[in-house]
Amino acid sequence: QVQLVESGGGLVQPGGSLRLSCAASGFSFSINNMYWYRQAPGKQRDMVAHISSGGGTNYDDSVKGRFTISRDNAKNTAYLQMNNLQPEDTAVYYCAADSVFQRYWGQGTQVTVSS
Repeated sequence: QVQLVESGGGLVQPGGSLRLSCAASGFSFSINNMYWYRQAPGKQRDMVAHISSGGGTNYDDSVKGRFTISRDNAKNTAYLQMNNLQPEDTAVYYCAADSVFQRYWGQGTQVTVSS
């Protein structure tokens, strides 16, 4: 029943921007933390951005100053605004959310940065 539905991925040229959305539904308990992770081919999945229920954020150094995570608690939706995208940002991006008991994952959405 729990779902994290992502949208906004796609192909963009270097220097371009994308905004990812993650809509959470079906939760029986409040969502505490939301995250964006990414995984490039042959690499492990790494956290790129985190936002707490109170709005506090942190970022991986590789995206600081370029990516912004936000959330709309009334809509149970998280966003990742990605600016000045570079080829090294190419990866499958995953939304994640924590309730009291479990970590939930979205299906992943491909972001490709290429000229």
